[in-house]
Amino acid sequence: MTHTNDGRMPLHHTDRRKTVGFIVLFIIIAAAGLTYVKWWPYYNKALKAIVDHSIGSSILSFQPDNALPSWQAAWDYAVTYFKAVWKAAVLGILLGSLVQSLLPQGWLLRVLGKSSFGSTAIGGLASIPGMMCSCCAAPIAVGLRKKKVSVGSALAFWIGNPTINPATLVFMTFVLSWKFTLLRLVFGILLTFGISYLANRISKEAAPVEIDAAEQPDEADHRPLWKRWMSSIADMVIRVVPSYFIAVLLLGALQAWMFPQLGEAAGGGILAIMFFAVMGMLFVIPTAAEIPIIQAFMAAGLGTGPAAALLLTLPAISLPSLFMVRRSFPRKVLWFVAGSVVILGIVCGLAGKLFL
Repeated sequence: MTHTNDGRMPLHHTDRRKTVGFIVLFIIIAAAGLTYVKWWPYYNKALKAIVDHSIGSSILSFQPDNALPSWQAAWDYAVTYFKAVWKAAVLGILLGSLVQSLLPQGWLLRVLGKSSFGSTAIGGLASIPGMMCSCCAAPIAVGLRKKKVSVGSALAFWIGNPTINPATLVFMTFVLSWKFTLLRLVFGILLTFGISYLANRISKEAAPVEIDAAEQPDEADHRPLWKRWMSSIADMVIRVVPSYFIAVLLLGALQAWMFPQLGEAAGGGILAIMFFAVMGMLFVIPTAAEIPIIQAFMAAGLGTGPAAALLLTLPAISLPSLFMVRRSFPRKVLWFVAGSVVILGIVCGLAGKLFL
C-alpha cells in the first residue's frame, strides 16, 4: 500500500473505505428494519397460512350499508390500511432518505445507472428481500431516482417488491393453490424485469435524472451527513405523504364502486376480467392483502379469470403509489407501466380462466 509523503493514505483509498463503510451501514440498517417489520412477522404469518390455510380476513368491506361511497367508508378503510402498513411506510421513508444521503452516487450509478438489462435485473433482484407493498417501496424508488439511477432499475426495484415477494408466494401456495402461485410468479417476473427494461427504451434518457429537481453530485454537497439525511427525510415527507394519504382516502370512499358485490353475476367473462384488471391496478392494499381479497371474492362466486387478474394488478402498483413517484419518472413511462399492468393483468386473467 502506498502512502503520501506525510504518511497519510492516498485519497482514493480513504474514499474507497468510506464507500464500503456507508454501504455496509446501509445494509445493516435495512436488514434490522426489515427483520422487525417484514421478515419475522412474515415467518409467523407463513406458519398460520400452513396450518389454517388463511392469513386473515379481506380488507375490503362487503357490508350492504357500504354500497355507496361515503366519508365514513373512506375513513374506515384509511384507518385499517394505515394500521397495517405504517411500520413499513416509515421504514420505506427512512431507507429512501438513506439512499439519498448515505449511499455513494458513483457506486449506485455503476450498479444501477445503465439502461442495460443487467442494471434492470440487479434492481429487480434487490427488491426480493424488501417484500414491501408498492406504496412503501415508492420512497426508495424516489431516492434511487434522485441519485440518477436508470429508469429500468428503479422501476424493477419498485415493482419487484410487491409482485415477486417470496413471502406472498408462500402464503398464496397454502391459502389459494400452487397454480395461483405459479401464475403470479410468471407474470410477476415478466412485469418486474420485462416491462421495466422496456421502460428504458420508452424514456430514452441519455443521463437519467430527476425530472423536475436534478440533484447535485455527492461531491458538491459538503454538508455533514446528518444534515443531508434530515434534509432528505423532510423532502421525502413533503413529497410523498400528502398525496399518499389523500389518494388512500379517495380509494377507500370508492371501494364500493370499484369492487361491487357482483357475486356469481360477475362470473369469469372477459368484461369482468378487464374490469377487475383496471380496478386492481388503481386500488391500494397492504402487502399480501390480495390473497384474502381473492379468497373472499371467489367464495362469493367470482370466477377464476377475474381473480387471476386481481392476483397481479392489486399488488403491482396503485394510484397512491403512482402519485408518490410521479415526479421521479417521465410521465410517458408511468402511463406505459400502468397500461402494461392492466394488459398483463388481463392476460393473466385469461390464463387463469383456462388453467385454474
